[in-house]
Amino acid sequence: MFLRSKTSLKRPSWIKVKAPVSSEFKKTKKLIHDNKLNTVCEEASCPNISECWSKKHTTVMILGSVCTRSCRFCDVNSGKPDIIDPHEPYRVATSMKRLGLKHVVITSVDRDDLSDGGASHFAKTIRAIRKFSPGTTIEVLTPDFLRKDKALELVVDAKPDVFNHNIETVPRLYRSIRPGARYFHSLEILFRVKKLDPNIFTKSGLMVGLGETKDEVHNVMDDLRAADVDFMTIGQYLQPSSDHYPINRFVTPLEFDKYSRIGKGKGFLVISSSPLTRSSFHADEDFKRLKLARETLE
Repeated sequence: MFLRSKTSLKRPSWIKVKAPVSSEFKKTKKLIHDNKLNTVCEEASCPNISECWSKKHTTVMILGSVCTRSCRFCDVNSGKPDIIDPHEPYRVATSMKRLGLKHVVITSVDRDDLSDGGASHFAKTIRAIRKFSPGTTIEVLTPDFLRKDKALELVVDAKPDVFNHNIETVPRLYRSIRPGARYFHSLEILFRVKKLDPNIFTKSGLMVGLGETKDEVHNVMDDLRAADVDFMTIGQYLQPSSDHYPINRFVTPLEFDKYSRIGKGKGFLVISSSPLTRSSFHADEDFKRLKLARETLE
């Protein structure tokens, strides 16, 4: 447990975001709300929402907006989960077609209450998008499906182009940051995806500024590469409120650049490391970089 933060660190000059004012932002917001879609952009208070929605990029959050876990860093509501909407895959697919997305990211809350953790709903959503937008590439950002036998296979069999599962923090901080998750289980998820389908790109993200050391970040990089992860993201943790886990420090842009260089040296096809990097930020451009990097190696 941690004490409620009594003071907050002043945000440095390199942590800046634009106010959501563009007409494209408003159009994207209207389409999302008209189709009653949840997005991690809103639910998790993402700092990049203005830029992404202005480009018609969004990360759709399926399986409701209430999580069955209470991770200390996350701004998504936790509690009794929503009833599953069987029509949601159709609504997501048709909305993505209307937006004209070339690349879409689908994520979800944790659904420990479901026998498969929501894996079959992921699969239905992937297949619906393939039907209505066959030219759209699909990235999933899944929960860990802890103690859900065969759940991972359901998602992999639907053949997303990118399978993302975030490691979030270093092992030492798991009990404080992700009490309901297990570090080595998350690594195993990523490793198993590659074993099940080597053609799927794998991806994982890490937050920094929570009290981790540089050596611990380097060790996570090594663990992810041992799991054959293709793409790693590293971004600054931003405390959503005083009730969430406190920021230990703001990592400098120079340190993020160094993490990027080290990650490339360790063999990631792509590594995105900056203060405002998030799992789905610039996901479409990053997918193109992934494909090019793989083609260069072949």
